[in-house]
Amino acid sequence: MKNTVDEINSVADANRKAVTNTIFSPRFYTTDFDAMDKLNIEPVRAEWDAMMAEYEGDNNHDHFQRDATFADEARDLAAKMSPELRQEFLDFLVSSLTSEFSGCVLYNEIKRNVTNPDIKQLMEYMARDESRHAGFINSSLKDYGLGIDLGDLKRTKKYTFFKPKYIFYATYLSEKIGYARYIRIFRQLEKHPEKRFHPIFRWFQRWCNDEFRHGESFALIMRANPNLLRGGNVLWIRFFLLAVYATMYVRDHTRPELKQAMGLEPTEYDFDVFRITNEITKQVFPILLDIDHPAFRANCDRLFACSQRAEEGMAAGGVLGYARKAFWSVAGAAVFARMFFIPVISNRLPDTARMVPAW
Repeated sequence: MKNTVDEINSVADANRKAVTNTIFSPRFYTTDFDAMDKLNIEPVRAEWDAMMAEYEGDNNHDHFQRDATFADEARDLAAKMSPELRQEFLDFLVSSLTSEFSGCVLYNEIKRNVTNPDIKQLMEYMARDESRHAGFINSSLKDYGLGIDLGDLKRTKKYTFFKPKYIFYATYLSEKIGYARYIRIFRQLEKHPEKRFHPIFRWFQRWCNDEFRHGESFALIMRANPNLLRGGNVLWIRFFLLAVYATMYVRDHTRPELKQAMGLEPTEYDFDVFRITNEITKQVFPILLDIDHPAFRANCDRLFACSQRAEEGMAAGGVLGYARKAFWSVAGAAVFARMFFIPVISNRLPDTARMVPAW
């Protein structure tokens, strides 16, 4: 089966893709600001203050600046890309920019709507970082003449309301799996620089350390409020873990040229990322997904197959096409439900929540 992504050939295509919400695309969020304002981080005060000092030190303040050869190198390498790789790379840039800018918008909104000094300070620092990331990616899109209008994106993209605890689970995982994805790519291209088909990958190591620290912030918030990690909330943790892993698997297998160009096999890459993320989430989550359970990998493949057939139905159009899309969407939901009941691994939380990006 041939895997495709929606083609991006114009500024209008890029902006339309960024603003469109699908099950696999990054979303914009809003939340309960009053509840955020009431958060108490005193139980982890020492770790929190140390982390705030790191943010204040801003060790990446000069990192997201393109050197003199960046645009030339990007242009020369772009001329060597296959059409398929070019489209998957542009899709990667647009979705990555949307994800980073989503964080920037959310963190700024929380900062403006709370008075809690701890939360306000944290959100200011994280919005700063995400703004740099989004701007840096947008500069690479502009090299292709495909820059995103971030102001228009903020005004026109739909927002999804999430309770604070859902924000904590989903954003913590997004930041940590983002670290795992970027560091795995960086290490691969560090060993095989001949496969680095764009200069942006040279920035990934320090970039993903920002992601790691953002995840640490949400880990400390959850450890300071342990009710978020008990009782029925464990089921929500289980849901978000599975949703993030499953979405990544399907998305990466939808654009396999991207990983193959780096010398990575998509399934092996995804499970390497899952293993790194499982190790990281031991700092805060009382359960881990059993990614080595035979049913887990098999159902990941089934999810991808259902997604592909649903897309084929949508592309075919008409009554029969939409019926096929509905059928395979329901089939995919059933696979996800079966995966939810695969036994999980219990985890005893360590005394200290903070970790270092050691991968």
